Amino acid sequence: MERMNQYLINKVFTVPYIDRLVDTRNVPDSLCQCIQRYVKSGDLTYGNAISQIYSYMNNNYRNEYYYKNTIFNKLLIEKHDLYNTAALTELPISNSKADFVMINGKGVVYEIKTDLDNFIRLQNQIDDYYKVFSYVYVVVSKKQIEKVKEALETSTVGIYELTKKGNLICRKKAMCNRNNLSHEVMFQLLRKQEFEKIIMDYYKVLPDVNAFQYYRECLKWIKKINLITFQKKVMECLKQRTLLVIDDIEVKDIPYELRFYIYFSKKYRNKSKKINDFLSQKVEV
Repeated sequence: MERMNQYLINKVFTVPYIDRLVDTRNVPDSLCQCIQRYVKSGDLTYGNAISQIYSYMNNNYRNEYYYKNTIFNKLLIEKHDLYNTAALTELPISNSKADFVMINGKGVVYEIKTDLDNFIRLQNQIDDYYKVFSYVYVVVSKKQIEKVKEALETSTVGIYELTKKGNLICRKKAMCNRNNLSHEVMFQLLRKQEFEKIIMDYYKVLPDVNAFQYYRECLKWIKKINLITFQKKVMECLKQRTLLVIDDIEVKDIPYELRFYIYFSKKYRNKSKKINDFLSQKVEV
C-alpha cells in the first residue's frame, strides 16, 4: 500500500502531468485515487486538492518534487531576484543528471537525496557535476544528515538539511572547486546556436569545414579558450534558457506548492489567467 501511495503522488506531481490537467480539466484515475486517500471531502477546487495532497506529502512522504519545490522557494525566490537568477532541473552532465541548478553570478548544483535514496552513485555524480560547475551541494533530511556529513567530510561539497518544518539549513558551505572542469563536457551541454555564439564572440568567425567535421572542429576551437572564461560563457548560455521575462507569470502569486511547476512549465509559464482558472475550478470526482 505504501508503495502504491508513493507511486500515485510521484505521478501527480510532475510538470507534464499537471500540464495535462490544465489542458483537459479531466480527472484521471490516479488523481481520483489521491483525492480519495489524502483529501478531505467537500466541495473541492483543483487548487484545494493539490494543496491537501502536498500537505500529506509534507508530513508523510517528501519525494523529489517536494525537495525541488522547497529549494526553488527557499533558496531562489526568498534569496534571489527571479529576473536575474535562473534555475534548471534534470540537467544531463556526462553520465549524471543534476537535480536542480541555480545560476546567478555563478552556477550551483543541488543534488537531492531523499530518505528513499542511497549514496551508491553519489561520488560519481559529484565528479560529473564538477566537470561543469564549481559549486555543489547535497540536500538531505535529518535522517541522512550524519551519513552525508561523514561521506563528504573532507570534500569541497556543501550540505543542506531539509528540516521537519520544511526549511533548508546550510550545515556545510560549499567551496569553489575548479580542478575537474572539462571543455568537452561543458561543450556537450550547449546547443548549436550557443556554442556558435561563443566561437563568434571569441574568434569573430566560424570554422569553414564540411558538416561532418564541423562539430569536432568547433570543439577544437573551444578547447583553446581559457577554461574559466569558457565556463563563464557556458553559465551565461544556461542562464538565458530559463530566466524569467516580463511576460511570464508572477511566480510569487502562484500557490507555494506549485511554484516549481509553473516555473518549469513551458506551456503555462506566461498564462496566469489559464492557471488561475484551473486552480479555482471545481473537481468533479
